[in-house]
Amino acid sequence: MSDSCCNGHLDVAALEARQRRVLVIVLVVNVAAFAVMAAGSVVSGSASLLSGMLDNLGDALTYGLSLAVVGSSTIAKARVALFKGALIALAALIVAGQIFRHLLHPETPVVETMSIAAVVNLAANLLCLWLLTPYRHIDINMSSVWECSRNDIFDGVAVVLASIGVWFLDSAWPDLLVAIALLIVFTKSAVRVLRGAWLELRHVASCTQPHR
Repeated sequence: MSDSCCNGHLDVAALEARQRRVLVIVLVVNVAAFAVMAAGSVVSGSASLLSGMLDNLGDALTYGLSLAVVGSSTIAKARVALFKGALIALAALIVAGQIFRHLLHPETPVVETMSIAAVVNLAANLLCLWLLTPYRHIDINMSSVWECSRNDIFDGVAVVLASIGVWFLDSAWPDLLVAIALLIVFTKSAVRVLRGAWLELRHVASCTQPHR
């Protein structure tokens, strides 16, 4: 019985160590992707790259927060997931403001720079999703992290398609339409993460209430 308990403790500790290692890797990858997207957005003038840049920034913050609560209580993880949802919602508001500005003054992005940044970003997103997939059902913390990473794949593919559209049509509209689509995804993701975290907090609160 004692050996069984010790083995269980070792298994949990090993799992948490693997989670931390994966989160450190995806954090570093997202910071690097953020730098590439930021430079690409400034040089090319692309609204969809800006959306991706903000998404990568939000993910870097998300991974950092998730790393901090590995091994913590369920309620701590749910609170952090709630904060992650708020970060996604804030990114959506910023993207909305930038889209509005670009709609007032549409400019065709520099397609070469936009394409390179988009492909690098998609490769980084695919790597992060592959690393996180084995941990997606462990708890609310890793589930919300995986949710963000999965959205990044849509983001990455969409920006690549936008760069192709800009090149083919020589117009800013493919870029702007993709930026609007990403805004919708950000908003839905924020609602989903916030709802999951809120339900988890309510469940924990109900379980800890004294029974009469």
